[in-house]
Amino acid sequence: MADSPPAAPRPTPPKLDPVRVPIPEEPPAARTADFREVLHAYSREEAVLEAKRCIQCRRPWCVEACPISQDCREYIRLIADERFDDAARVTLRDDPLATTLCKVCYHYCEESCVITKKGVPIAIRHLKRAALDYGNADLAYVPSKPKRDRVAVVGAGPAGLMAAWDLGVRGYSVTVYEREPRPGGLVRTIPAYRMTSEDLDEDRARFRDLDVTFVDGTSIGRGVPVAQLLADGYRAVLLTLGTPAHRTLGVEGERLAGVIPALEYLKREDAGDPIPIGRAIVVVGGGDVAMDSVRTALRRSGGGTVTLVYRRGREEMPADPEEIHGAEVEGIQFLFQRRPVRIVGTLRVEGLVTETTELGPPDAGGRRAPVPVPGSETTIPCDTLIVAVGQEADLAGFGPELGLRRHPKGWPEGTGPGYATNVPGVYATGGRSVVYAMGAAMEAVVAIDAYLAAQRGETPGPRPDPFGGPEPFHLPAGYTKPIRS
Repeated sequence: MADSPPAAPRPTPPKLDPVRVPIPEEPPAARTADFREVLHAYSREEAVLEAKRCIQCRRPWCVEACPISQDCREYIRLIADERFDDAARVTLRDDPLATTLCKVCYHYCEESCVITKKGVPIAIRHLKRAALDYGNADLAYVPSKPKRDRVAVVGAGPAGLMAAWDLGVRGYSVTVYEREPRPGGLVRTIPAYRMTSEDLDEDRARFRDLDVTFVDGTSIGRGVPVAQLLADGYRAVLLTLGTPAHRTLGVEGERLAGVIPALEYLKREDAGDPIPIGRAIVVVGGGDVAMDSVRTALRRSGGGTVTLVYRRGREEMPADPEEIHGAEVEGIQFLFQRRPVRIVGTLRVEGLVTETTELGPPDAGGRRAPVPVPGSETTIPCDTLIVAVGQEADLAGFGPELGLRRHPKGWPEGTGPGYATNVPGVYATGGRSVVYAMGAAMEAVVAIDAYLAAQRGETPGPRPDPFGGPEPFHLPAGYTKPIRS
């Protein structure tokens, strides 16, 4: 028997470089004068240098940590080879909101980068941006062979947009219903210094050849019942309702003039109709909406002071550390372990009374519960108070027959496999961040496709290549299991 040919030698991995190529950044003194972009793009040369730091792990930890399984290892490899067109195509193949995510994603992939053990992880999110900046990103998605089934998606936030794209690529006819005047959901509340509305519009433009129709300004549930959608011929319905309703403090004085819900404040800013504020602003909360609110208020205050009040410590803040750091270097005052007690004023807010808290034992979610300290009340003078203590879904018009459960973070979801509700053909899902919502929508679409394929007497398959190529979606070599933080 002939001898087997010798195995090809494995390429020598590059030497690990722990030092990241610095990300260009607007100086703090200049950025707060307006809404100019804070983080700038790598140059082409900087992107190649940063990509070459990647050691191309055999197991793609970065991909496993991505809720949408974006093959970032591959687009980084292509950038290192200066193949930017190919890198852009790989990026857009897995991610229909890439222009948005390259600005605002929490980059869970970077948390799992093995270089973190020795230094600073690869700037994966910034390299995604480089792929789109220097490669051909003006591409249009194409549907596979059209199916006869129509699907309704309720909500045009990140989950709804991801679902519409995934279903459209599979050949379904999709109608997306959105109650706001423009699609985007809570992405539309992200300030322009992080991303612009044009970024989201650029992503949506790539949908142009898919059978996806957007119907804005239409409220499903409160206006049109879900049952009516099924009666109108939609074979399946996916609810991606998000968390558009703000939570209140529940304290005395919350109805005074100058007390503003954070979501309303940020939506008005995005719409070009900012709410007038004073020069002594307090924001209550510790999440990303609170960070967006304090940094926006600073830019609108005309040189005023902006203070953040949070009932836990800095380590317990749920906001993205990148955004916390941004607020700190811009001069936001942080008051930790302070709990609102009441809002004082006559016709307009004049101050926020708070009391000091101590962190007690962990609560049901594993976080240390704040416990008020008796006799520790103090008043923080202010002429504007922005409340950013969380959001929840608006379930008006969605009856108990659906059997929806409310996730602890506020969005509704179905309890069956693939987020199915108790009504056949109706699904509901969401997520705690833009990319997590997109990942949940992917799971729901797989379930919807299987449900509809069974009705057609067919076997469901993976998502086709969105550019009409022969290879359907597949996980990259070495992928073992998802990593979810």
